[in-house]
Amino acid sequence: MTAAVSPQPSAVEAFLARAAAGLRPDPPGPLDPTSNPRGDHDLEPDVLGAALAHPPRLAAVLVPVLARPEAVTVLFTQRAAHLREHSGQIAFPGGKIDPADPSPLAAALREAEEEIGLDRSHVRPLGYLDPYLSGTGFLVTPVVGLVDPAAPLSLNPNEVADAFEVPLAFLLDLANHALHSREWRGRRRRYYAIPFGERYIWGVTAGIVRNLSDRLSQAAPR
Repeated sequence: MTAAVSPQPSAVEAFLARAAAGLRPDPPGPLDPTSNPRGDHDLEPDVLGAALAHPPRLAAVLVPVLARPEAVTVLFTQRAAHLREHSGQIAFPGGKIDPADPSPLAAALREAEEEIGLDRSHVRPLGYLDPYLSGTGFLVTPVVGLVDPAAPLSLNPNEVADAFEVPLAFLLDLANHALHSREWRGRRRRYYAIPFGERYIWGVTAGIVRNLSDRLSQAAPR
């Protein structure tokens, strides 16, 4: 008698199981010592002192995951070229947490609506990654959300030049993560980079992807 073979979970089912096991259910407070923020200091420890010289500026981003029939993907934006800060860079929808925002989740959803026209009714929040402390003093809370692939998007040209998707499997594969460096404030600094075709994901965004890979990999079945 042939033993029954258990059906393999679909890609989205496997992702949701890993997300449930690997993501934080609640965001840690900005001064919570257990928050263990990731950040630019992971590669350049001397950046930490400068980043903490003043109270961090709080921000939140949405990491939008889409369950398409052919693959699970992650949505990124390319910032508009005319912006004063980080122009043309690859990012997640997000920004500063306003005083009127009741939570990092609310801020991330608000910013996603403003930047790419993503209605929050199409987003299922799944959990949080570790906060990310940038060398410029922003403490970013990344919120992972499952987005309806049929959700209509409308890019705000004042903030966003383009939006595109990258397969989740590509992002989770550390073979696609590189260490690059550049001059910053008079010193050569290292940072994570994830080239994808003509796209160049780097800096804070790549660091957040790195944390996503770490957390989901730890939750993967052995």
